[in-house]
Parts: sequence; C-alpha cells; structure tokens
Amino acid sequence: MLRLAVRVARAEAELVLAELLELAPGGVEEVDVDADTVEFAVYGAQGELPELPDLRAAAAGAGGTLVSVSTTEVADDWADRWRAFHRPLVIERGGAPRLTVRPPWEATAQSGLDVVIDPGQAFGTGAHATTSLCLELLLDQAARRGSCVDLGCGSGVLAIVAALLGHEPVLALDYDPLAVAATAENAQRAAVAIDVRRFDLRNEQVPPADLVLANVLAGPLLGWAGSQCELPPRLILSGLLVAEADRVSAAYVRRGMRETDRRTRGEWAALALEV
Repeated sequence: MLRLAVRVARAEAELVLAELLELAPGGVEEVDVDADTVEFAVYGAQGELPELPDLRAAAAGAGGTLVSVSTTEVADDWADRWRAFHRPLVIERGGAPRLTVRPPWEATAQSGLDVVIDPGQAFGTGAHATTSLCLELLLDQAARRGSCVDLGCGSGVLAIVAALLGHEPVLALDYDPLAVAATAENAQRAAVAIDVRRFDLRNEQVPPADLVLANVLAGPLLGWAGSQCELPPRLILSGLLVAEADRVSAAYVRRGMRETDRRTRGEWAALALEV
C-alpha cells in the first residue's frame, strides 16, 4: 500500500480538493500542515494512484500550485493505525457526557447523545477542533430550535446533531459528492431526517434558515458574507484560524450581525453571530 501526498496553499485548498476528487473518487485524506499549507493524501497499490502530471494539471486547473508531492509506503498494519487515529469525541456538560461522536467500532456511549459517524476514506468523525468547537456552540444554543442548514457538511456530524437536538427541517449542503453520500448514510444510521444536497457556494444562494452552521474556510466565509442576499438570523462559523477570526467576524458585523460568542482551541477558532 502506498500513500501519495500533495501539499497546497491553504487559500487554494477547497478548489484543489474538488479537482483531486475527480482523480481519486475513493476518497482523499486532509491534514493540516501549518497555518498556510494543507496536505491531501490518497492511498492505493502501485499503479492505482494518480500520476504526477495529472496531479499538477488538477492543481493548475483549480488555480493552485503544488507545494510538494511525496510517496511513502504504508506499513501492513495501516488499517489498525487508521482506526486508532479516529477516537471518540466527548463533550461534557455538568461533569457528564452531553454528546459523544464516535466511529462504529467504539463502544456505545452510556449517557448523553450518542452519534455514530463512519469516517470512510475522505472524512473524519468530528474530533477535529473546528468541528468540536461548532458542536460546543450548537449545544449551548440547544434550546433555540428551528430550521437549520449545515454548509459544507462533510460526514454530516453537525447536521445530525442539530436534528437530534430538535432542529427541523435540517438541510445539509456540500460541493463534494462523497460528502453528500457520507452524510446521507450517516443520517440514515442515526435515524434522523435530513435533506442532503450537492451545493456550490460560489454560484448559489444558501437557502433561508433560522440557523446556518458553516465549518468551512475563511476565504469562502468572507466571500459568502458579501454574496449572500439575506443572511440568516443566527450563524455558527468555524474552520477559521485564530488570526482570521476578527476579519471574518467584521465581515458579518458589517452586514448587521453581532458576535455573541467565540471559542478557540489551539490555532483554531469558531464564532457565533446573530442579528
């Protein structure tokens, strides 16, 4: 088994990922290298992986440039190590678990909401700081229910938790068809009703909702602040570096919103805003 890794500038990551998924429909692993760089990796046997010229063409077609390309051999125990990497996320309230997000092979949570997310090959189970910060803000607003949109749904963690908390209807949107499929499968596993659709934030208006959850990147969030005709009453935004949070917050404040909460963990930040 080989691991082919490509590194690109963070500002170009979303567009490059969309192109890479055309070359590797089985899934792409995403790793944060540093504040400016994202690594995408695909796994396969010799002869199954994309060729370097194809990778360079995909990056160029998305307006990006490959920072580096590397190929490494993966040990035979890669499947066991991959499982060990995906650990449950537990969010506590009052000293007791309020929410557990776990892969299927972990034991059932004994208390609180228990959400099972299959990470597949392209998405995690919600343990990344950007997702957990969103979930914390969502739980803190649990009493304020209504319609909800999960923008950039990935594996569907935020949409599923919103539905379990009583938000209705819940709409999950993502440009990546693998994300759409993963969210639909995970929603079915959780026995919640979620409308899942493919969506292009660059060319479409986000449907109206009482709450929009957007765990994407600063670039798309800044663009959306200017392109959306009417913003929702409440927003929870993540996928932001701490250094980017002020700028993103200011873009929405200029649209008549106010920041009501901010959470940080390491280099990452999440914001709650409302009208």
